Amino acid sequence: MQITILAGGIGGAKFLRGVRAACPGDGLTAVVNTGDDVTLHGLRICPDLDSIMYTLGDGADDERGWGRKDESWRIKEELSTYGAEPSWFGLGDLDIATHLVRTRMLDAGYSLTDVTAALCERWRPGVRLLPMSDERCETHVVVDLDGARRAIHFQEWWIRHHAALPAQAFVQVGVDDALPAAGVLSAIGAADVVLLAPSNPVVSIGTILGVPGIRDAILATPAPVVGLSPIIGGAPVRGMADACLPAIGVEVSAEGVGCHYGSRKNGGLLDGWLIHHTDSAAVPGVTVREVALLMTDDAATAAMVRAALELAR
Repeated sequence: MQITILAGGIGGAKFLRGVRAACPGDGLTAVVNTGDDVTLHGLRICPDLDSIMYTLGDGADDERGWGRKDESWRIKEELSTYGAEPSWFGLGDLDIATHLVRTRMLDAGYSLTDVTAALCERWRPGVRLLPMSDERCETHVVVDLDGARRAIHFQEWWIRHHAALPAQAFVQVGVDDALPAAGVLSAIGAADVVLLAPSNPVVSIGTILGVPGIRDAILATPAPVVGLSPIIGGAPVRGMADACLPAIGVEVSAEGVGCHYGSRKNGGLLDGWLIHHTDSAAVPGVTVREVALLMTDDAATAAMVRAALELAR
């Protein structure tokens, strides 16, 4: 079976680990958000691709929830001593090696798709990882700051300001002229099932869907499309979806997100929608099923995946 998953962030990484556990031997492709990407200290950083690659390659720091395990921070400390900005974004020594290789390959003319495949040769994630686009599509957040309304990079909003500045809007710079990365549309078209991971609906899944052609490919695929709610009990399990959804006028609830994605029968995305067993949701035209959605470990996550595949069938 061929399964294509749209994913981003730490939640997407954990979900993909469950997909791999539930579907050994199946063809797994993840289309990954690159709207969080940023260039700092001359290095091209792809947080979602890296989080997923490290998590699936058993290199992530599960206790901290991000970055490499057994990380050290001497370069960060030295940069701080020099007064090199931005000081609010910390790069670990091991993590910098990944960014050095990526930046060197990109500067040599390789696409982000090719670079990601090369990095995955080291990590062996067991899932084919595709960036949503090879072109730069960076998410910016419109906020009121220092007495003026301005757009700042998503990373500055999330890491420097801890999403405490109310988001007025989200803008994906460059997305209108972007193309899906090589393999993305064919992975959707050839899939037996398409899954929307319980990632942020606005700045992860929403950014992927903003790349011209990807939403149309999902609408056109004969495969069933099943999404999993990132909202449980009116709040995200992880991340800042509750700081993002109000900016696009979506209620922070399983029902709100399900209705935001909408039914494929009505021009939306979903055939099926999984919500946590303590929640309820009515999404017109979509089959809704209640299951346990807490990703407490790989076994629990694999059970979520099997429930999604059962709903797809």
